[in-house]
Amino acid sequence: MLAASGAVPQQSIDQLVLLGELGLDGSVRGIRGVLPAVLAATRAGHRQVVVPTANAEEAALVDSVDVLPARTLGQVLAHLAGREPLTRHVRGPLPEPAPPPDLGDVVGQAAGRRAVEVAAAGGHHLFLAGPPGAGKTMLAERLPGLLPPLDEQAALEVTAIHSVAGTLPSGAPLVTRPTFEAPHHSATMAALIGGGSGQIRPGAVCRAHRGVLFLDEAPEFPRAVLDTLRQPLERGQVTIHRAAGSATFPCRAQLVLAANPCPCASAAGDTACTCSSLERRRYRSRLSGPLLDRIDLRVDLPPVTRAAWLDGLGPPETTAEVARRVAVARAAAGERLAGTGLTVNSQVPGRLLRERWAVPRSALGLVERALERGALSVRGFDRVMRVAWTLADLAGHSVPGSDEVAEALGMRLQRTAA
Repeated sequence: MLAASGAVPQQSIDQLVLLGELGLDGSVRGIRGVLPAVLAATRAGHRQVVVPTANAEEAALVDSVDVLPARTLGQVLAHLAGREPLTRHVRGPLPEPAPPPDLGDVVGQAAGRRAVEVAAAGGHHLFLAGPPGAGKTMLAERLPGLLPPLDEQAALEVTAIHSVAGTLPSGAPLVTRPTFEAPHHSATMAALIGGGSGQIRPGAVCRAHRGVLFLDEAPEFPRAVLDTLRQPLERGQVTIHRAAGSATFPCRAQLVLAANPCPCASAAGDTACTCSSLERRRYRSRLSGPLLDRIDLRVDLPPVTRAAWLDGLGPPETTAEVARRVAVARAAAGERLAGTGLTVNSQVPGRLLRERWAVPRSALGLVERALERGALSVRGFDRVMRVAWTLADLAGHSVPGSDEVAEALGMRLQRTAA
């Protein structure tokens, strides 16, 4: 409008992108979604953007564009008229991320610690079941610390999602570590997947992209809400349709479910349970079979004993120690998967597992019997093979053997047998 009325020269806005919210007092206010908007502008060939001062650090994450911060409409007009050009913003040093919770805080629970390590090494989904105080939440919270830092492309993806959602931390414009999302069990479908009546916003599963989505007290979530996760977890993206349009967000997150074994949730476990067998079955049936079939690792955590709590033989391994093994295993998987577009074992399609990276038939006796008696679906068979490859990578083996297959099968059927 200003250019059409002759207030500013037309050529001053031809290659300029202006972002922000104009207040009634003439101030230029910060907005959500600046990073993806600037990325889109650079792809369209623009090399200068005017943004609110509050969004300057976020916009400056894109190196190939000049970011011009403005506080008021008057500053923008002076720049367009050539009277007082805006100063190009120079991005400051990125702050160091806060250290994640340490796995050394978890006492005992060797099976749970092993499952978290395997989940981190292969990108597998995880289900932790056990009484209150067993360490389910502590283990889940320490999983992101075992994952490698985000590379530049992944960091921009995750940061763009949080920018659109309006959850980008102030003072930390770039998300460099895998995120951890833990919505309450009262969360709605829109809160978990995404939506909104106006601008479509990404939900918790999208904000956990390349990180961890933790659903504590999973049976307390509405079953319909949990089942909406099935397709996003398989496809790695979610498309939300509204009358005014649609939006697609990536959501390649690791899902971690945690649940008590029964409604009474006694800290002593099954020995002090007061629930009837019918109540226990109803409680567990809140998690649908199709959803659980997509979970690679299922682990029952026993109550922490006095001996484990007070008489430990030595300090447990720290996050740094376990993360080094995870990094080595991921590097082995990355070398094997080079050229396929895949990065971790959990992403390998079943066809490639059977044709290109087949496990020796001599190691498949247990898993074939489980498939024959119906304890394992065909999809479950493929998932056991993926976990077996992760266990082989952690052990430094070139191919899974019977030990890795047996451990992978045990991690999948443990919860079924409980």
